[in-house]
Amino acid sequence: MTDFFGVLIPFLLIHIICDFYLQPDSWIEAKQAHTYRSSKLYLHSVLHGVGLILPALVLNIDWRSTLCLVVIVAVTHFVIDLWKVTTSKGNNVAYFVIDQALHVLVLAAIAFHVTDGVSIDAVLQHEHFSNGVLVVCAYLLILKPTSIVISAVLNKYPIVNPADYTEAKTEAKTEAKTEADIQAVTDTQAEMDTQTVTNSAAAPVISVSPAKDESTNVSGLVAGGELIGYLERLLILTFALVGSYAAVGVVLAAKSIFRFGELNQSANRSMTEYVLIGSLLSVVITTLIGAIVSLGLGVKLK
Repeated sequence: MTDFFGVLIPFLLIHIICDFYLQPDSWIEAKQAHTYRSSKLYLHSVLHGVGLILPALVLNIDWRSTLCLVVIVAVTHFVIDLWKVTTSKGNNVAYFVIDQALHVLVLAAIAFHVTDGVSIDAVLQHEHFSNGVLVVCAYLLILKPTSIVISAVLNKYPIVNPADYTEAKTEAKTEAKTEADIQAVTDTQAEMDTQTVTNSAAAPVISVSPAKDESTNVSGLVAGGELIGYLERLLILTFALVGSYAAVGVVLAAKSIFRFGELNQSANRSMTEYVLIGSLLSVVITTLIGAIVSLGLGVKLK
């Protein structure tokens, strides 16, 4: 057994089956409700350990190593799941990712142990190791760092509400009045005060709720747009890395179709420009990163 991935992949397959397909929702609810007192937590952990017996037999792992494998996986899975269900934010995506990463690390460590002749130096000197690091760096760059760059650029182009613009013009005109105009208003103020009671009954006051302002919807759009941008950039980079730039055009066209109705109905031109600048920046940065990495990997265009 000299193939590390030949050992790790069957282990990961069993983990996926046991963690997502053989664990019903009732088990998850029971673990969250009763934590360490839940029998489902123990059953689920034992299931993961026992499930690895099958790949161990296929890979001809001796029975002592197999027994140790079952115990280690069952115990570590119990500890990791217990930590997750006892955490107040255990249902968050971040905790889900950490939970799965810890399980994979345990399986990877076991695969290193049971694989003959495999060491860290051998992995670092593998012919595809540098390519793998390059691809991982590309995916990391298009997520948070790219979002920061886009946000920095968009800060120079704030969304202007048409109502605020009209109000600013009105205030400017008011401030430009001469002293004579102000005096004229003062002279007629007494006469206007005598009609206040009658006019107030005839003309109701109309108030404008700030909740109706278009600018109040910007935060929701930006928050949702960040997730949309992540998914969009993941697709674009994946297609670029396999050399399928035609598929990148399909992604851009699909997003344009979905956005067209929203932007076409928007009376705020600055909102339209804001969304278009963010979208084009996302596409351009990701495409450039994908093209550079593809050249480094020697990927041919399709």
